[in-house]
Amino acid sequence: MAVFTPVSLDDLTEWTKQFSLGKPLAVKGISSGIENSNFFLTAEAGEYVLTIFEKLSFEQLPFYLELMRHLADRGVLVPAPVANRHGDILHALHGKPCAIVTKLDGSSQLSPAPAHCAAVGAMLAKMHLAGQDFPLQQPNLRGLDWWRETTPVVMPYLPEDAQHLLRAEIHTQEAFAASATFHQLPRGPIHADLFRNNVMFDGERLTGFFDFYFAGCDTWIFDVAVTVNDWCIDLATGALDESRVRAMLDAYHAVRPFNAAEKIAWQPMLQAGALRFWLSRLYDFYLPREAEMLTPHDPTHFERILRQRINHPVPDLF
Repeated sequence: MAVFTPVSLDDLTEWTKQFSLGKPLAVKGISSGIENSNFFLTAEAGEYVLTIFEKLSFEQLPFYLELMRHLADRGVLVPAPVANRHGDILHALHGKPCAIVTKLDGSSQLSPAPAHCAAVGAMLAKMHLAGQDFPLQQPNLRGLDWWRETTPVVMPYLPEDAQHLLRAEIHTQEAFAASATFHQLPRGPIHADLFRNNVMFDGERLTGFFDFYFAGCDTWIFDVAVTVNDWCIDLATGALDESRVRAMLDAYHAVRPFNAAEKIAWQPMLQAGALRFWLSRLYDFYLPREAEMLTPHDPTHFERILRQRINHPVPDLF
């Protein structure tokens, strides 16, 4: 992700001796993203990703890393955390928590076709099912409580029409979260950030999901909505592409069928997915942190998506 904490090859020469990776050969910062400092690490044993966590604490991180290990052990295509010789998968570098994970093959598919969306849908359903027996619990830290806290922080930066939209959508989401339908939704660990740049493909073959550091326990249908809002849209307008939506939902449903409550929840969850990322992008745009390679995302992209979801009917869930 963005590089907040620089790392050199000299920094790693002694540090990596705790692993069975051999000598470090190269380290290169990854410029995309805004949360952590990520690096491609080449060692004698192969290629890896080194992440230094800029916000998450030593106490919070076992949830994410153990979830990745749990999913990898159950055949879900995710990076596997690398343990040191003592068996630890959470480490420290430059006084900050960090981890090394295996590097996935392939590249991000930024212009997905229905076949790519179907592959993502099927693997997302498999991931949800595989996480059912994951023993650790942590809420989605970018859920409703965070939306409530962040709204008054970003509100002064918005024009009047955007302020009205934000207030109205927060009210909609609070009302839905209090409904009986919401409490009937299946839930468990979710990725919560499964955008195109967090999935790798080799042609049409999906090779893995990565960047689990927004994961938490929440409704599975929210995870599906977040994913559809990125993979299955026209980027210029935010409008849904029905062929891609159908491909993703049908593939997901074939692995883990949706229930009746999820059908009712589909519209508000698509709006919730747009709201979550509109708010986070507003916060990062107007209250940025310093970083060597930081480029905040445009918040108006998810404002457009939210307006689209409110103003235009969405395809049925199933």
